[in-house]
This record gives sequence, structure tokens and C-alpha cells, in this order.
Amino acid sequence: MTDTKDNYAHCLTVLRDTDRDRYLACLLAPAEKRGPLAALYAFNAEIARVRDLVREALPGEIRLQWWRDLLEGEADGDAMANPLAAGLLACVKEYRLPVAVLTDMIEARIFDVYNDPMESRSALEGYAGETASALIQLASLILDPKNAPKSAEAAGHAGVAQTVAGTLLLMPIHRRRGQIYLPADLMAATGLTPEALLAGNDPVAAARAVEAFVGLGRDHLAKARAANGVSLANRAAFLPVALVVPILKAAEKAGAGVLDGTLQPPQWRRQWWMWRALRRGPF
Repeated sequence: MTDTKDNYAHCLTVLRDTDRDRYLACLLAPAEKRGPLAALYAFNAEIARVRDLVREALPGEIRLQWWRDLLEGEADGDAMANPLAAGLLACVKEYRLPVAVLTDMIEARIFDVYNDPMESRSALEGYAGETASALIQLASLILDPKNAPKSAEAAGHAGVAQTVAGTLLLMPIHRRRGQIYLPADLMAATGLTPEALLAGNDPVAAARAVEAFVGLGRDHLAKARAANGVSLANRAAFLPVALVVPILKAAEKAGAGVLDGTLQPPQWRRQWWMWRALRRGPF
């Protein structure tokens, strides 16, 4: 038990440096749930930042495969020496988290290590469903497993809205890498070409694309709000979703300025939005 507590403590420390918003969400969760939540969120942060850690796609796939092997029981014996890995496995076992959902999260992240375009809005929704939405639902299984199924629909839509907001925040980084997360059908409908997005030389079309993308995020957030079903105990799983509305508002105001990075709100505001969501509800 002591080892598990130590591993969870390590996960929380890692999370503080890799995902400050979900680190705060852990601190706002009940004390007995912080360790396992930190293990889940730290794992998510590790697979989400693979592109930041490697220059080529193959090493990125190898890193992702390591996590898949771990979850499927095929990792080498030294894997348990990694406290983050040990913490994740302890969390999965304790809360009976579905391994298939976690491996699907890993599979979805393969998209991140390449520069393939996001083909359509449905492709983006599928990507979000296997990443952000799945993460919310897995956190709900830790916080309040009895009532977690009631919030599954809300988690699905909230995760898409969160992915839209996150994409808008990361647009400058994605452009530098040559990555395009804006759906191709949305860009085509607004007259923005992939080349113009990466070059930043068509601000009028870029502003139209941003407006349409913001609309997609708001549509899914409205559907999450209508579905609701979030129990009081599960609110902590949805706390990062509280950042979506202000980010979408800022993006709409910035227009083409999103391409150059004008959206990052200060940390104190992010903390305030999540603290308020814990008391009023996530939507």
C-alpha cells in the first residue's frame, strides 16, 4: 500500500509539470481520489506530449507502443520500476478501468506523431471521443462509478468541445510543426486552404474558419449541457471543461489572431473558472 501511495504521489508531481489544469482538478477532487486521478491524468499527459518529445514519427510510435504493452501485460519486467506506470496499473486494477478504452486512447494519439490532415468533422469527433471524452468518462469511473454511466453522453460531447478549445489554443504550435487539426471539410466550406493556414497569409478565410470551428465547439457544449447527468461526486471529472466557454469567446474575438497565439488565459483565471465549476456545475 505504501508503494502505491508513493507512486500516486509521484504521478501528482509529474502532473503538476505536464498538465497544470488537470493537476488543479485533482487538488479540487476528494483527497482519497487524488492519487488515482493523478495516475490517469499523468498517463494521458505522457501520451499527449509524445510529439513534444520526439522529432520523428517512429520513436513516437515506439513510446506509445510501450504504454500499450504495459496495459496489455506485455511490457518487460523493468516497467514496474517506473512509478507512473505502476501508479497507472494500480489505478486500473483498483477501479476496474476498461483497458480497451485506454489502449484506444493510445491508438488515437498516433495521429499526433504525423502531419496527416484531419479529414472531417466526424474524424475530429472520433479523435476527441477516444481522447478527451474517454478521459472524462474514465475519471468519472474513479470518482463515482455508480453514477458514471449517467454522464457518458455529456462526457462525449464535452470532450469534443474541449478538443476544439484545445486545438485553438495550440494552433501556433501545430502550425510550426506543419500539423492541421482543423477539419478539412470545415476549411473547404470557409475557403481556407491548408497551405494558407500554415502560411498565415489569408486572414479573412482564417477568421471564417475559426468562427465555424468555434461554432462546432459551442454546438457540442450545448449538447453536453442538455445531456448533463453529472452527479455532484463526478463534477471534478468535468472541471477542465469549464475553460471551454472563455476560450471559445476569446477565439471568436481574436479571429485570425488565433494562428499567432493570443488565447492563453492566465493561470489564476483558469483556477477560478474550475473552482467556480466545482460549486455551480461544469456547464
